[in-house]
Amino acid sequence: MPLWALLLLLAFAAVTFASHFLFPSVRWFFRRRLERAVARLNTRLTRPIEPFKLAQRNDMIQRLVYDPDVTQAIVDYAAKHKVREDVAFEKARRYAREIVPSFSAFAYFSLGTRLANWLANLLYDVRTSPQNSAIIEGIDKDATMIFIMNHRSNMDYVLVTTLAAQSSALSYAVGEWARVWPLSRLIKAMGAYFIRRRARGGLYRTVLARYVQMATTGGVTQAIFPEGGLTVDGIVKPAKLGLLSYLVEGWKPGGRDVVFVPIAINYDRVLEDRVLLAAAARGDRRFHARASVILRSILRMMWQRLRGSFVRFGTASVVFAQPIRLSDYGPAPRLADLGRDLMGRIEAAMPVLYVPMVARLLLHSNGPLDNTALVAQVGQILQGIDGQAPGDVAAEVARACAALATRDAIVERANGWHMTPEGAPLLRYYANSIAHLLPAIISGPDDAAAAKQISAPAGS
Repeated sequence: MPLWALLLLLAFAAVTFASHFLFPSVRWFFRRRLERAVARLNTRLTRPIEPFKLAQRNDMIQRLVYDPDVTQAIVDYAAKHKVREDVAFEKARRYAREIVPSFSAFAYFSLGTRLANWLANLLYDVRTSPQNSAIIEGIDKDATMIFIMNHRSNMDYVLVTTLAAQSSALSYAVGEWARVWPLSRLIKAMGAYFIRRRARGGLYRTVLARYVQMATTGGVTQAIFPEGGLTVDGIVKPAKLGLLSYLVEGWKPGGRDVVFVPIAINYDRVLEDRVLLAAAARGDRRFHARASVILRSILRMMWQRLRGSFVRFGTASVVFAQPIRLSDYGPAPRLADLGRDLMGRIEAAMPVLYVPMVARLLLHSNGPLDNTALVAQVGQILQGIDGQAPGDVAAEVARACAALATRDAIVERANGWHMTPEGAPLLRYYANSIAHLLPAIISGPDDAAAAKQISAPAGS
């Protein structure tokens, strides 16, 4: 036998031995270590990681594509598009592989949550409500918990992941923006699942709906942005009912309850505000953020951090509102009522921060306002807000004015702070985040008109 043939034979034998004996043993060894690590982790979590989330990804894909509802959707797709059923089946399998995450407890808790905590506290002074932990602890451990959040920034993912780390592992619904390698691999390892927001095909919707319903029935804690995307004008939008409809349709009275936790998020500065304002001015949702600009911003912040001159972007505040149990809506919940109630609780719990307050006052003042006038009017606002400690109002107002001046939105002159012509859209964007609360906070002859004007689209 030639030497090359012998070496080839030995190589095939080694591969066969490894695939049949070595690899299964190695996988079993690491799988056992992972199971023990997860068991120890579950003792520290308020809501232990459910077995559904730890299932093998290939097993979940098989379970999903052979689900009776998906099987019927495959048959319907084949008949409608006049293709063979095996072709439709492969299409459904491709959708399932795209949607089903490959959750890694190690990636989530050892890498993801630590990175999220570091990044959040690097960029912001993160503030939470004292009732946040009590709300989570008060939810029935057997219920499936769903976080429902307004969407102001991509930092929303980071903040909520940080706050929920002591409770459980979140499964996010993320859009097509995250389907870029290697970001997609990391996001799937963190337990997120992708959504094609523009997909309208019945087969895709059925596969997605059944995955969401399986996860919900399995007790997986999920996080959803019902607005369907980032707000481009700062106003909290009504809920889009797609994912919520899947949750409601999959729920059975008497089964595992579903508890929605509305979460209100607000910022003194949104990282993407200029990009969002540009999209609002164009009237589209194409966020043209060049990679070179993002890279320069990151390098500039790193350099400032090394020199000790980096200043955080103000406050980022996260407030949990009182939960809503799906079972409270009766055996046939009305989806529109649920969506309206969830967004209403988010609006009512919206944190009132200093930059939005200063922006609102300057935007609707009859002339310039000096620091004394701003402090007095901000104090008036704070008196009407329950549970919001004013702190050092003068120092906070000065910081907010300095932050807006750095962005060229306002300028200080001898008689006080003036809004710059180019600063109006930015001030309106931040003022809009609390505009719905102002009529209940300040009563004045022009306040209702001001609140109506402030709620107008950014390009108006």
